[in-house]
Amino acid sequence: MTIKLHLIALALPFTLLLAACGGGEDGAKEPPPPTVTVARIEQRALDGGLSASGRLIPREEVAVAPELSGYRIARVLVEEDARVGAGQVLAVLDDTLLRSQIDQARAQLSQQQVAYEKARMEAGRVAGLDNQGVLSQEAIDQRRIAARSAQAAVGVAKAQLDDLLTRQRRLIIRSPVAGRVLQRSARPGEPSASGTVLFTIARDDLVELDAEVAEAAMGTLAIGDPAVVTLASGAKVNGRVRLLGARVDNQTGLSRARIALPVRPDLRPGGFAQASFVKESATVLTAPEKAVHYDADGAYMLLLDKGDRVRRVSVRTGRRAAGMVEIVSGAKPGARAVLGGGAFLLEGDRVRTAPGGRA
Repeated sequence: MTIKLHLIALALPFTLLLAACGGGEDGAKEPPPPTVTVARIEQRALDGGLSASGRLIPREEVAVAPELSGYRIARVLVEEDARVGAGQVLAVLDDTLLRSQIDQARAQLSQQQVAYEKARMEAGRVAGLDNQGVLSQEAIDQRRIAARSAQAAVGVAKAQLDDLLTRQRRLIIRSPVAGRVLQRSARPGEPSASGTVLFTIARDDLVELDAEVAEAAMGTLAIGDPAVVTLASGAKVNGRVRLLGARVDNQTGLSRARIALPVRPDLRPGGFAQASFVKESATVLTAPEKAVHYDADGAYMLLLDKGDRVRRVSVRTGRRAAGMVEIVSGAKPGARAVLGGGAFLLEGDRVRTAPGGRA
């Protein structure tokens, strides 16, 4: 009896060891699902909050170029950033060569006028002598034709003189509009070239913000909406949406909004500015900004079904304010959206919500 008990005592540790090793497959447990925090998608009042940035540009940029080539720039009368009026002289081209041509054309016109006067008098002497036998009909017709030819020559000479005088007037380069000179490339002594821009002018000194706006946010804007524009200096300017882009860039997914601004000396084209669009408070479908993710296909959210399984949905977003974002489409009120811990989640994964994370 003592020997049996001793054998049982020796075998017991081995039995326990085999039980521990041999029950591997049956005793294995699945790892616990990942823990995530969630928030409910719900209706709430959301102030404007939509912001966009861009560059300040002239509402209308006017390029001033000479109409004639080969004339030296004699004088430049305005500098960059000058305010000019419509018709104001900006530069003057040298008309020395043209003046001699004008003098020659005037002399030719005088000669043609004298020749016409002589031919007209000759034709006047044969008036009423047709078929009288005093002169042949051929001689009479020749005098009349000579008078008309001399009259035509006067017209040609006058037209040539007018053309030169017009060219002379075009040597004075004037501003076609009132506004601010944004760029001056004219330099005294350089020859003019037709089509080469010498001055760039912002018409009426009007500058506006060309803001880049996300495609989903374009539907929340309307022409006339107020906006507050913050300049690089920190100054704030009140403006209004003047124009909304008609297309979306197929590479960036952005459209454009033009914001009209008042005339101010510190609004300089090319400068950076940011706009905040002020909209009245409205009740819209919202979610925390942390619940919205982005990839090459656009914005998306990870939602949980009744079984706490992950479901990915594409969404369109709108305004943003106070850490919340408007969900324009793609999700319904009451849905649970994953906030944290969703970086490595896949479609269909089961999760568990963190304590206090179930809204």
